[in-house]
Amino acid sequence: MVTRPHSSAAGVLALLADPEPLLKQHALKSLVPLVPQFWAEISEHIALIESLYESTELSKEARDFAALLASKVYYFLGEYDESLSFALGAGKAFEEETYKRGMEEYVETIVSKAIDRYIQLREDAQPNGTLEIDPRLSAIIETIFNRCIADGEYQQAIGIALESRRLDIVKRIYEQTKDVSLLSYAMEAVIDTQFSLSYRDLVLQFLYPLFPPPENRSPHIHALTRLLVALSSSATTVPLLVSLVPNEKSLAYQFAFDLVEGGSQDFLEAIRTELPEGEDEESKAIFAQIKTILEGKTSVSLFSEFLRRNNKTDLLILKATKEKLESRSSMFHTALTLQNAFMHSGTTSDQFLRENLEWLGQASNWSKFSATAALGVINKGYFEKAMLILGPYLPSEGGQDSVVPGAEYSEGGALYALGLVNAGCGSGKGVEGTLRQILRAAQSEVVQHGAALGLGVAVMGGKNAEAYDDLKQTLFTDSAVAGEAAGFAMGLIMLGSADGSCAEEMLTYARETQHEKIIRGLAVGIAFIYYGKQEQANDMAKLLLGEKDPILRYGGVYTLALAYAGTSNNNAVRQLLHIAVSDTSDDVRRAAVTSLAFLLFKNPGQVPRIVQLLSESYNPHVRCGATLALGIACAGTGLQDAVEILEPMTKDSVDFVRQGAFIALGMILVQQSEVASSSMVSIRSLYTKIVSDKHEDPMARFGAALGQGLIDAGGRNVTISLQSSAGSKNTSAIVGMVLFCQFWYWYPLAHCACLAFSSTAIIGVNGELQTPKFEFVSNAKPTLFAYPSPTKPAKKEAVTKVATAVLSTTAKVKAREKKKAAAEGEPIDVDEKKDGDVEMKTDEPTKHGDVSPISGSISNLVDTSKPPSRKKEATSERLQNFSRVTPQQLTYISFPPDSRYQPVRPVSTNSVSRSKKPSPVPGETFTGVGGILVLLDGRPDEPADLIAPLEPSVVVPEPTTTQPAQTAQTTTTRPHIALDENSPEAPPPPPFEYPFGEDS
Repeated sequence: MVTRPHSSAAGVLALLADPEPLLKQHALKSLVPLVPQFWAEISEHIALIESLYESTELSKEARDFAALLASKVYYFLGEYDESLSFALGAGKAFEEETYKRGMEEYVETIVSKAIDRYIQLREDAQPNGTLEIDPRLSAIIETIFNRCIADGEYQQAIGIALESRRLDIVKRIYEQTKDVSLLSYAMEAVIDTQFSLSYRDLVLQFLYPLFPPPENRSPHIHALTRLLVALSSSATTVPLLVSLVPNEKSLAYQFAFDLVEGGSQDFLEAIRTELPEGEDEESKAIFAQIKTILEGKTSVSLFSEFLRRNNKTDLLILKATKEKLESRSSMFHTALTLQNAFMHSGTTSDQFLRENLEWLGQASNWSKFSATAALGVINKGYFEKAMLILGPYLPSEGGQDSVVPGAEYSEGGALYALGLVNAGCGSGKGVEGTLRQILRAAQSEVVQHGAALGLGVAVMGGKNAEAYDDLKQTLFTDSAVAGEAAGFAMGLIMLGSADGSCAEEMLTYARETQHEKIIRGLAVGIAFIYYGKQEQANDMAKLLLGEKDPILRYGGVYTLALAYAGTSNNNAVRQLLHIAVSDTSDDVRRAAVTSLAFLLFKNPGQVPRIVQLLSESYNPHVRCGATLALGIACAGTGLQDAVEILEPMTKDSVDFVRQGAFIALGMILVQQSEVASSSMVSIRSLYTKIVSDKHEDPMARFGAALGQGLIDAGGRNVTISLQSSAGSKNTSAIVGMVLFCQFWYWYPLAHCACLAFSSTAIIGVNGELQTPKFEFVSNAKPTLFAYPSPTKPAKKEAVTKVATAVLSTTAKVKAREKKKAAAEGEPIDVDEKKDGDVEMKTDEPTKHGDVSPISGSISNLVDTSKPPSRKKEATSERLQNFSRVTPQQLTYISFPPDSRYQPVRPVSTNSVSRSKKPSPVPGETFTGVGGILVLLDGRPDEPADLIAPLEPSVVVPEPTTTQPAQTAQTTTTRPHIALDENSPEAPPPPPFEYPFGEDS
């Protein structure tokens, strides 16, 4: 029997007015499945249906069906709140509906609305503690939790629990499953999504005791480290470290190294202060070592050693750029200076500078400042010899300005370089004291500028009130050059402090001064103060974005971006997008688009989709912002979607848009191999073409030169990443990229890009923090993560002799003449066939393999019968300690089971078996880290084979001598100085004159 389809619900609706309750109940039950088809017709009787729901004459079951019917009608009418209210009253009728098929969309929508309402009520109850929730709503939510847990959908349940402030559910799930990865999931969810700072800390404090005590090889060490860095609570961290001493000292060292990577200076200083001295000699030595590690210099020194050992800088690229860019142009001189600095960042190699002293001597004024500051980028992290290298350029003892005209540019650049060498590790009496002393004594605004920038970078996040006051006094001189640097540095010193009095003080002065440079420095400095403070920065961001001065609105954009850095906060993203299309200032609009990168860098795959339309904007400043947003957010990922957007922009009609595209491509493709990225070869060729084209716009050539430097940064051994290897925010990198973006106004700030360079290495140290020799395995084809092929020098084309063609008929004639002459006894004087002649046969049939006179085939020169044999590439390779391992390669790294040394924590949060075919996806985010690994020695009784430190040979200039003003330039000879008698010396360079002091 086939049921006839309904053409109308009128007949069933008529029964709703019947006086018999059973017929009404039958009608209500029959109408429920008809709603999707006849909801418009049924909606005309909604008042009657509601009255039946409230009727006392009907049974509970009938009223439930009336509520469910009303809920469905309101759902199709788009009245979701009303639909939810009646669904709550439907009781078992709605519960049964969730098990049926055919109305999944309705059920999912109502459940979603129920969860949203429940979450909102729980959030509203937080400030005053009063909580009034409909028991029917609570019942639905409890049903959802129970069903998720019963079905094994633990992550979904945890997500709802976190949003609804139901931490008891998280604990219940963990106690039931004992799955530590679920705790890690909860931790990552609360850190990476849009929760308030106060609630985030509450959740982290709740989760921390649930984690089991860490032990060697624990898979959750990464998560614990990230949790501690996010909390930045020494009261939580110190007891953990103490519990590991002395029995688990290797694990304590590992935690210390990992904390240094993501922790702020004041957090690490608090840990060092609160750590005990130890009770016996063993524990005293361990705690002393932990304190040394927490200073940060041990990590930086190890990475510096890695960069010096593996420097793969291609000097031919630099040489070619130097030959093509006119050194008399200060812009091009600065471009090559930055390119060389980026390519040699951290390697301590000044070979290019020593080989091009004439070019270096053409720097003048601020180009000289940038060239000297570049030494800080090249020697970044080489604390031990910083004063030896930079001392001859620094102001005289006592900080008095030099009397040599023009020397202040070298002095200011050297002070800035000193800060870059000690970036983030300069707190204390040493570097900080030196820079503060010179800042107070200096009279030249150029020297003050360099000292202020150096102090801000070196003491970043130190929150030193005295250093802040010294900078404030420099600001009050109202010098445009010195005041701008002071504004940046004041924000850097108070980074992440959310100090309202400092911010108000800086804003007040910004409103009073007439210097745009000072206003910009203070505006960005205020943004630094509210770094990572989320909702605490809302009032200041709103205040700045409402200012009439576009420079202050520019600061408001960065305040918003830095406050919510890495959170992907929807409200912040929406606000920046609105500013990007509505603000009256091009600078503000460009900054708003660029700042999207600082919000979304943890989800790089989303950025191309978000900025796609902005990259096609009619406004070139918006397009330029889109290029930098793609470059910063997708840096080091090789994301093809981002490359496909940027490649057409390299042909944009506006020069600074092309400049941004070249820079962004260098950031994205850094450390990508030619096998992993199909765009590498073409982009490198494009850089060479643009740099060499004298008809190209100077700004585009500048961008191409910077792109060349970034794509090969750090001797091809660093990547650019705004998050640490453990997944937490990389504060130094974020700050460095914000300062780099200011090169639009001031080229010397481009040096700060080196703060975002992260060494990609596996460096193993034993329990005594020595570096032993060992091997580990990369379970991937070597070409997949190989260094780029070195550039080959151009071959000079030699003039070759063209072969003379000799016809076969001519040869026969000559042969007859020779035969006749020989018979007659006459000397042979006919022309002999000379070397290079090629006999062309026209009267003999060609054989397979001969040269055809018609087609010109060269089959006789190339044997095509067998294809050339290709050696099969290995599927894995063994690497040594201090080897480069890119972020995408980490998941393929393993330590052989029979290896003497094993890392105390997993190399990566994910692993790939040897048998799995390696196929990394460009743009995929990897959170497992590598880096510095503390090793467990499986054979401690055997002597360790250690790697001796590679001490570089450093070339140090002699101090500047005072010369009369009419002298064109001060010159001196730079001798070769070996720092270590036991280390192999590089051969000394030939005698040369080194220009510095006065302007060239």
